[in-house]
Amino acid sequence: MHRLFVAIRPPASHRAALLDLMGGVAGARWRSDDQLHLTLRFVGEVDRHCANDLVDALRTIRFAPFQAALAGVGTFDRKGVVDTLWAGVEPRDPLASLHRKIDRACVAVGLPPESRAYRPHITLARFGRGGGLLDPFLRAHAALASPPFPVTHFALFESHLGHEGASYRPIAHFGEGHLPD
Repeated sequence: MHRLFVAIRPPASHRAALLDLMGGVAGARWRSDDQLHLTLRFVGEVDRHCANDLVDALRTIRFAPFQAALAGVGTFDRKGVVDTLWAGVEPRDPLASLHRKIDRACVAVGLPPESRAYRPHITLARFGRGGGLLDPFLRAHAALASPPFPVTHFALFESHLGHEGASYRPIAHFGEGHLPD
């Protein structure tokens, strides 16, 4: 089985800016440089046949290149308890459009449609029970912004869970332009 997701890898300069923000929140499990990405669609566990079909379906996706930028920070919670700290990415419309195209490709190969609302973000940290005091971090970085970066491609990643957390490996690239570094 393969645990897959579709994502955009921001440029090294943008990842470095995010890494510079990380710290000062008790209980945060900060993401490493290798883990920073903008998820377009979580796929989950699939067999090799479905993974191959998905690669073929993703190859058919066309989109006009656009610019994206980091924009603010926020949190997601599960049952009222914060479990994720993230950096936002804008503009939402072209990212949401690309997300919908990818979701349709997933459905075409037999995967269930995405049930959650799409919110473009890059996960900075995860929390166990009772996350740290986040208000100071959220206030300090509320105006997070970056220069725009070009979005010309996306990738299908495989996730491997280990003792040190998840590691991600791109297994196929789609779109035009250079591959992510």
